[in-house]
Amino acid sequence: MALFNEQEQELISTAISEAEKLTSGEIRIAIDKHCKGEAFDVATAYFKKLGMDKTAHHNGVLIYLAHEDHKFAVIGDSGIHKVVPEDFWETTQIAMKAHFAGGNITQGLIAGISLIGEQLALFFPYQSGDINELPNDIIFMDQIKQNT
Repeated sequence: MALFNEQEQELISTAISEAEKLTSGEIRIAIDKHCKGEAFDVATAYFKKLGMDKTAHHNGVLIYLAHEDHKFAVIGDSGIHKVVPEDFWETTQIAMKAHFAGGNITQGLIAGISLIGEQLALFFPYQSGDINELPNDIIFMDQIKQNT
């Protein structure tokens, strides 16, 4: 059984698109079944692998989830990390975890996307001519690993 049905994937992608309408920042979701090691370390590696460190303003944010191991991490590039409140990452994870604990992964991701989008819009507002630098679809890392 797939982690998300087609409608849930569309809801998540739409949440990313809506959040990014207000910011020059970029948000991506990377999903694994399992996470060997610490989620933050894996997320950091994926952040680079997915080219998220190459955005114009260094304001990309990755939400990484290893759903079968119940691990996740939220990481941002240097531009956003410098400006968000110190407790932002933890606050975002707590909000997401509340949904995850109730078994609602989709709403947990959407909650995280919303909070991230608010902070990105505050510190990196949309600018005329801004382009979407990275796709808004969910990246299933297990599928990428199988194809490489």
